[in-house]
Amino acid sequence: MSGLVSHLKGLSGEASVEGFYRRRGADVVARRWRGRAGEIDLIVEEGGCIVFVEVKTSRTIKRALSALGLRQQKRLIASASDFLQSQPKGSLSNMRFDVAAVDGQGRVEIVENAVMA
Repeated sequence: MSGLVSHLKGLSGEASVEGFYRRRGADVVARRWRGRAGEIDLIVEEGGCIVFVEVKTSRTIKRALSALGLRQQKRLIASASDFLQSQPKGSLSNMRFDVAAVDGQGRVEIVENAVMA
């Protein structure tokens, strides 16, 4: 698969996940937010909780969920720490890390608290 096709599938997956959270009543805080350690695909506020979302798109949900390795988890945590510096409560903010898996058919599955800081 070419890099452009992968990039476009990733953008489509991110849009699907954003819609999923919006339908649950979440407010989008940032898309593709970049900190010193890297990028966070989606940041939403849901019920007073800041949710850092890593979106994984693959042929199957299972394959997408298995794509988040330890190195990426550490990057996500470091980037979230950068983001939290701009928040009134800082690192004391109510937060969680979700992984959103999107399959080849566009189905979305969210695993809440998938990354434990």
